[in-house]
Amino acid sequence: MLTERSGRVREAHKLLRRSAREKAGLFLAEGPQAVREAVAAGPGRVVELFATADAAARWAPIVAAADDAGIPVHAAGDAALAALSETVTPQGLVAVCRSLTVDLGNALTGEPRLVAVLAEARDPGNAGTVVRCADAAGADAVVLTHGSADPQGGKAVRASAGSVFHLPVVSGVPAADAVAALRERGLTVLAADGAGSLDLDGAEDDGLLAGPVAWLFGNEAWGLPDDVAALADHVVRVPIYGRAESLNLATAAAVCLYGSARARRRAAR
Repeated sequence: MLTERSGRVREAHKLLRRSAREKAGLFLAEGPQAVREAVAAGPGRVVELFATADAAARWAPIVAAADDAGIPVHAAGDAALAALSETVTPQGLVAVCRSLTVDLGNALTGEPRLVAVLAEARDPGNAGTVVRCADAAGADAVVLTHGSADPQGGKAVRASAGSVFHLPVVSGVPAADAVAALRERGLTVLAADGAGSLDLDGAEDDGLLAGPVAWLFGNEAWGLPDDVAALADHVVRVPIYGRAESLNLATAAAVCLYGSARARRRAAR
C-alpha cells in the first residue's frame, strides 16, 4: 500500500501546483464524480488512479471500469490520499489525468453554436461552475482568457462536476484573439454586463439568441474590462426584477447560456 512518502504519491502531489501541471501536462481529478467522468472520457485520459480501501469498496464500479480500461490502480492509505487532496474531507479517490486543454482552433472546429468565454475570471470555483453550466446548456466550448483561473486546478475540476471532460476547454488565450476567432466562425459576440443597453429579454425578442452566439463573462469583482466589452457586437444585461443589486458570475452565466439554448430550441421547432 502506498504512503504519502511513496514516489508515485510525491510526484502526483506536485500537480497541486499550476506550474507543475503545465510542465507535466497532467492534473488531478478528485472524488467519485470527477473520476468516473475521467475514466469514461476514453483511452489515455487517465494515467493512474489512487484509492483507499474504503473508497475502492464504496465506488467499486468506478475502480472496476478503470481496471478494465487498463488504468493502473494503486491502493493507498488515507494519509497518501490526503496529500493529493485540497479538500477538508478527502473522498479517497484521485485520478492523474492528461491535460484536457486544447488550442482555440481545435475547440472551434465544425459549426459551433454556443460558446462561453471567461475574461479574467479568477475564482476557480466560478470557472468550474461555468464549465458545468455550459455543458448543461449544450455549449460547444469554453474559453478562458489570460488572467483567468486554471480550469484544471482541483477546485475548478470539482466545481465542474466532471463537465471538464465533456467539452473542449481553452485556456490562456488573449480576449481579442478569442473574439476574432469566434467572429470568423460566424458567431455573434454578446458581452454580459449589468450596464448593458440591451436586456436579455430584448436580445431574445430581437432574435440575437437563436443564432450562433458566444457569451463574454467577466471578473467576479469588477465585471468585464472595458476593452473586452468593446469587442462585443452587443452588451447585454440580465434584467433584475427584484431588489437584488446583481447576480454573481456563475448565476449570470447560467441565465445567459440557458437563454441562448432555449431560444435556439424554440427557433428549431
